[in-house]
Amino acid sequence: MDLKLFGEVFVTLLVITDPPGMLPIFVALTGPLPARDRHRAAWQAVALALGVIVIFAVAGQTLLEYLHVDLPALQAAGGLLLVLVALELLTGKGDEPSGTSTSNVALVPLGTPLLAGPGAIVATMLFVQQAEGATDYAAIAAGIIAVMIAVWVALRFSGGIVKILRPGGIEVLTRIAGLLLAAIAVQLIADAVAAFVTQYVNMA
Repeated sequence: MDLKLFGEVFVTLLVITDPPGMLPIFVALTGPLPARDRHRAAWQAVALALGVIVIFAVAGQTLLEYLHVDLPALQAAGGLLLVLVALELLTGKGDEPSGTSTSNVALVPLGTPLLAGPGAIVATMLFVQQAEGATDYAAIAAGIIAVMIAVWVALRFSGGIVKILRPGGIEVLTRIAGLLLAAIAVQLIADAVAAFVTQYVNMA
């Protein structure tokens, strides 16, 4: 296995997924839940993110071409999803967990588009396109799995933060996380619009 490539994949995806930056959002979304549900949300989010990244690594370009979807469109869609979640956090509608809220927050926005977002998908697709043999594919696969394990560990042991913050602190953190998510969403949409404009200018 190519250790240099493994390191490049690991560092790149670790920076993109940003486990420390994910913690406030994860705690805000799952803080009111029991510890067992919070732990389940952690592994569900990581499992979904791993599945999405692997699918795009194996057949991402083919899938997008078949659906006639450009990467900026995928980016804009992720931004719109984050806008909806951010509005729920900012208005307090997401404060009361329902029976299905664990899987909901694990899938959207945690699993995708926060963990398996446009950045992680594009980076993985580029690494796969540049791979030249079985050893390179093995290094890429190992790097992806190592990053997902690191993210899972960070989310799994976020319970200490919940205990420190208590309900009042979690409520404040929820509003802050909503603001951060809104900013991320606006940036994703702005980048997508800029990419579309650049694409059509180059075509003209």
